[in-house]
Order: sequence, then structure tokens, then C-alpha cells
Amino acid sequence: MPRKKRFNRCAELEHVWPELQAWYATGLGQQLAAYEQDLVQTALTNLFGYYLTQIGRLNADDWLATSRISQRLVVDFPGENAVMMSLPNLISQPHSLPLQSDSVDVVVLPHVLEFSQYPHEVLREVERVLIPEGHVILLAFNPWSLWGTRRHVVPWQRHTAPWCARFLGTTRLKDWLALLGFEVLTVQGYFYRPPVKRESLLQRQGVWERMGQRLWPVIGASNLLVARKRVTTLTPIRPRWAPQHIIPAGLKPSQNRRRIYRCHD
Repeated sequence: MPRKKRFNRCAELEHVWPELQAWYATGLGQQLAAYEQDLVQTALTNLFGYYLTQIGRLNADDWLATSRISQRLVVDFPGENAVMMSLPNLISQPHSLPLQSDSVDVVVLPHVLEFSQYPHEVLREVERVLIPEGHVILLAFNPWSLWGTRRHVVPWQRHTAPWCARFLGTTRLKDWLALLGFEVLTVQGYFYRPPVKRESLLQRQGVWERMGQRLWPVIGASNLLVARKRVTTLTPIRPRWAPQHIIPAGLKPSQNRRRIYRCHD
């Protein structure tokens, strides 16, 4: 069991995840989910293989529907209500997956790192189960955004999802991925509208997205990263050459000493 690391104000994952799912059912959460689902499905169209795994689901929609990978699995967490039955599901903690090493081609990881008490162990498990050259699609809330600022200016919601999470910037995520041997291929910020529930703002999502991408692209509510598990290639080392000590027929060992040579690097 990994040592407990409290990086955020949230409860344990199995308790906070249903709360996060309930937030995704609100008007603001539904807009974010639709945008994220579209981003994930777009990223999946360029990834291939035999096995695709999503760790944690945020709503009842099938986020993997556009993938050409036929074998798909969703990992639900203990205590979570498995509402989507169209895909096989597995109940497990994300930092201890009952999957074989080097067995999965693509892993989708939506906002699990921010809410897990063991984010490093979760990434290590992702690296373990991915095949060499396999890919991970990662979604994470951005601390350098209006959403990240809201956590500090609305104190009465600091212990509720999603505001209780430890938002993770792209620099930190890149460092974590690099330590595990991943190569980051794509970084994309998204969802620029402010985190308020006013209906008039909800209806102007397109305006906020265009303004955000043009004026302040680094402060989107969340970031999407696509990374590839790199394979360390071994360079063969040529053995040092040393001729065998072969004694010609008819010569004694003492007579052959001057005929023995050795080559060193």
C-alpha cells in the first residue's frame, strides 16, 4: 500500500469521485464534459492498437466510441455507481490496477491525478500497463486559470469537487511524465469560459472559446496532454578481441610465448 500523500483537500477517491460525477451533471459540468469528450474522441482517432482502457468515468456517455480499437475497458472506482453498461467495466483503485504489464495500447486518464491521494503511483501504473510506444491521454484542471483562482476566492467550496482537487500545471505534468520515460506529443488548453452558473454565459461558450484561444491560450480551465511511452534501445557493445592461445603442433609452451599477442581497447 503506498504511503498516503495528501496533496489536496478532497476526501479519498472513492468518496469524492461520485461527488465529481454529480458536478458533471450540472449545466457547467455538462458543457465541460461535452467539450472534453470531443477532445478525447478526436485524439483517439489517430491512435491504434488492440486494447484501450479508460480509468475513471465522469458521466454516462461513451467517451471511447470513435476509437478504432475494438477491445475497450472502463475502470470504475470502489464506491462509484457504474452507470454506463455498454462497455465492460472493472472495479479497481487506479494506483493498483489488476492488469498485466505491457498489455494496453492506449490509456485515457480524465482528471484522476488531481483527485487521487497517490498521483505518482497512478502514473506508474499507467506506465506499467502500457505497451512500449503506447499512449496516454491525460486531462487535468489548470491552476493558472480563472478556475484555479476560484478555489481561493470562494472558501466555502474548497472542500467540494472539483474545487478541492490539486490542480496540476503542464510543467509539473511534463516533469512527472518525463521521469517515467514518456514523450509528450500534444499539450492543449481548453474551455475558457469563467466558472459561473449564469445561463447567459453558458449560452455563449463559442465566444469564450474563440477569445480564449486567441488572447490567453495558456489559461484554459483544463489541459489535455497526449504522451507516448518511450522504449530505451540498447546499443550492443562489441567484445574486446583477444586471439586464442593456440599452440602450434610440435612446439612446447615455452617455445610459443613469443607468438602470443593480446589486443586491448
